[in-house]
Amino acid sequence: MLSILLPTDFSENSKNAIKYALEFFKYQKVNFYVMHAYRNEFYDHDELVSREVFESVLNKVKTESQDNLDKLVADLKQIAPNPRYTHHSISAYNTLVEEANTIADAHNIDLIVMGTKGKSNARNIVFGSQTFQVLKYVKCPVLAIPENYNNTQPQKILFPTNYLIPYKRRELKLLSVLAKSYRSEIDVVYISTSPKLSIRQEDNQSFIKDTLSPNKVNFIIEDNKKIADAITNYIKKNSIDMITMINTQHSFLEDMLFPSTIDKVSIGLNIPLLAFQNTLRN
Repeated sequence: MLSILLPTDFSENSKNAIKYALEFFKYQKVNFYVMHAYRNEFYDHDELVSREVFESVLNKVKTESQDNLDKLVADLKQIAPNPRYTHHSISAYNTLVEEANTIADAHNIDLIVMGTKGKSNARNIVFGSQTFQVLKYVKCPVLAIPENYNNTQPQKILFPTNYLIPYKRRELKLLSVLAKSYRSEIDVVYISTSPKLSIRQEDNQSFIKDTLSPNKVNFIIEDNKKIADAITNYIKKNSIDMITMINTQHSFLEDMLFPSTIDKVSIGLNIPLLAFQNTLRN
């Protein structure tokens, strides 16, 4: 059984991501944890004008949070009345990142599914600030869904890699499970001007082959020294439906999310991003 965390700020973007998850995982047994962290909303509340009203405003925000969660969960059960699903709601006076990490540890969460943007739906950014924070600081895989995206049956998944990272088996197995549900092909693409692999790279490639063996996997070399351009072009030319990347220091994902280059790489705009944190977990 999978354990999946669904953060929400009750925006249409977050609801779209949740609906995506309900459809995408319809063949799996899943514990869904629908979570709203309201600490920032509380401190930004218009009625919080003095210390004297602190408790009353906090209680108001807390009640609204739980009421909205209850309504959302009830709606989800109607939208996807799947006997394989169990729903839990969590309303927390906490920040999104802190609460997501707490829940991930307490409930051994396999995956976080959320929209690339929330209430702040600026057109000129790839990821909203909340999604950016989760991708950067929460030690759990994240599936980020673009605005209005609804293709829940990916046929082609792109996995760009330099083969320098010793991947975690649990995360690669998650990719295997997700791809197997829809018989998705996984293109493992090595982007380099030299096809020769070091011994370390060969061993890491063998680990990927072994872990993804239940799936149809294509190992490809792209001759290019411009990583971002190579990834973007590969997505366009090969009808890629989802991209998975590893989030570590000096990784492709870090380059993509780094503010100085975020406008140069548009791969997060049109297809879901499955981001692995490459951390050791139980």
